[in-house]
Amino acid sequence: MAKILIVDDEPGVRDLLQDALESAGYQTEMASNGAEALDQLRRLNADLCIVDINMPLMNGFEFLEKLRQYDTQTPVLMLSARDTPDDVARGLRYGADDYVRKPFGIEELLLRTSAILRRTGIDSSGDLILIAGPIEMNVDRHELRVEEREVELSATEFRLLEVLLERKDRLVTREQLLREVWNIDFDSETSVLDTYISYLRKKIHSSDFAPITTVRGVGFKLVSPVGDQ
Repeated sequence: MAKILIVDDEPGVRDLLQDALESAGYQTEMASNGAEALDQLRRLNADLCIVDINMPLMNGFEFLEKLRQYDTQTPVLMLSARDTPDDVARGLRYGADDYVRKPFGIEELLLRTSAILRRTGIDSSGDLILIAGPIEMNVDRHELRVEEREVELSATEFRLLEVLLERKDRLVTREQLLREVWNIDFDSETSVLDTYISYLRKKIHSSDFAPITTVRGVGFKLVSPVGDQ
């Protein structure tokens, strides 16, 4: 059972996260600021930290920067009331694994949590299925169906689409995609991302469904159909 450290200065948010995560089968510990969280991490082995950015005493960025000085392995999911590319890029530079914008949906947060733990080899229960409209991806079986037809993707195409599906209806910056799919440093200039986005569009877009949109100069977004959950 994975152990998750929740770091947020709002008691209501901590309680909400604790209830949701424990209902999903995770163990939880809580801290109200970054300094308290660092102290707890010295005494317990956490499999994931969920950390708010805006906190007193030590904010989420400061926590992450100090944590990565001696711990480069423990994954961190950041919570942000802002969704600007600068915040996302800063978190990635400091070593964050993902981010969720407040106010967040519990389903989205649990999906991101499970995805991170699977990537680190901690959570292996059941097949992870990602859905957006007619797209259905079985991550564990490396299978993709679009409008009930099987679609063959290369390993890189599959990983790129997986990242976009994990964050459907959310902006994913170019820097984040380059880091998570190709392990390329955030400020590297390369056309590989645009090339593979083009490949994906050719394979999953149709006249009735074209979900991958470009946010010019910033990144991409996979937009699910209206009414899709």
